[in-house]
Amino acid sequence: MIVVASDPTVVVGAARALPQRCKVCGLEHPAAPIAICERCLGPLEPVYDAGRRLPDRETIASRAPSMWRYREWLPLEGDIRLSYDTGYPPLIESPRLADRLGVGRVWVKNDAVSHPSLSFKDRVVATALNAAASFGLSTVGCASTGNLANAVAAQAARAGLAAWIFVPADLEIGKLTATAVYGARLVRIRGHYDEVNRLCVQLADRFGWGVVNINLRGYYGEGSKTMAFEIGEQLGWRLPSAVIAPMAGGSLVTKLFKGFEEFRAAGLVEGGTPRIYGAQADGCAPIVRAVERRTESIEPEVPRTLARSIAIGNPADGVFAARVLQRTGGWARAVTDADLADGIRLLAETTGVFTETAGGVTVAAAVSLARGGYLTATDELVICITGQGLKTPDVVADAVSVSPLLDPKIREVAAFVAGVAVS
Repeated sequence: MIVVASDPTVVVGAARALPQRCKVCGLEHPAAPIAICERCLGPLEPVYDAGRRLPDRETIASRAPSMWRYREWLPLEGDIRLSYDTGYPPLIESPRLADRLGVGRVWVKNDAVSHPSLSFKDRVVATALNAAASFGLSTVGCASTGNLANAVAAQAARAGLAAWIFVPADLEIGKLTATAVYGARLVRIRGHYDEVNRLCVQLADRFGWGVVNINLRGYYGEGSKTMAFEIGEQLGWRLPSAVIAPMAGGSLVTKLFKGFEEFRAAGLVEGGTPRIYGAQADGCAPIVRAVERRTESIEPEVPRTLARSIAIGNPADGVFAARVLQRTGGWARAVTDADLADGIRLLAETTGVFTETAGGVTVAAAVSLARGGYLTATDELVICITGQGLKTPDVVADAVSVSPLLDPKIREVAAFVAGVAVS
């Protein structure tokens, strides 16, 4: 149960992180801020009690509209003390976008309005910070391409935790500002994300910090499952036929699959497992190229794309992501920077949702997949939009250049309107 004190920023009680198990060799590890198996160096993930009592639809629906309404599937036991109101953004149907794609129905899962920092990274940070608190850690941090930096800085500030944020030096100014404003220690590194990530592995060991996507990664990743849970509930306890999401490290598509399977196993949703499709920018698409080669071998790439939020050349979960896409009957698609800008505009013009570059990649990939016959007229498609367009407005700034500049005279405006009508 979540217990809130009179001050709305203070939550009474403390959650306990679950133990973990290696995804490769199966070795179990006690709950701790570690993410790599001591025996085989495989990734760890939380272990859930198979006999735990699971809620029914009515119980879930009666709970507060946050990601914690699904707490039995999240890696913490006890009262949630931090970020207790994160999650549950809307699922928006878009008949106009469905018509443009030539599919039966389209919904947009709009994490561009996620609380508090306007991206789906709020979900993963919420689980990671509660795990950090359970381990008594007072300092958290991350290696980030932007959205994660915003989410860690915002939620750490609210929790009263010190935060150290490490990002590539060429990150968009909007994302830098939306991190620094919270008072976090923001450090820009000369290099691309993979170099920043390697540095943070060493920093976590050196200083004993809770680096959310390094030594807390097993707990962090589970937060992504709540997007799958919400999709099932918001569709009336049924699953769509297809889902498309952006890929950076690859974790999101793996957790979408895991979330759908967990809800199906619990008997909460109707329908088969959706086909899952992954999208990347052509300038950094190691997972897409692995899928196209029909292999699980990831060949690292040096990022060269405007889609900096998903520009990870050596994705930590790339192998698992490629496996999920192929197992579900989905596929992957890479799109150009010009395509992603068109995708941002298409989404805005058909749904009223303004997304950042990762969302532009996802929409553009949906267009390409539809043209290629991967999506059909009978499909019910969910497009996962993971970040807010106000963070990367420069990508579509040319939209402003077509606006006329007129004097405040009715005759001048009327002439312009008439010209538009003729054209």
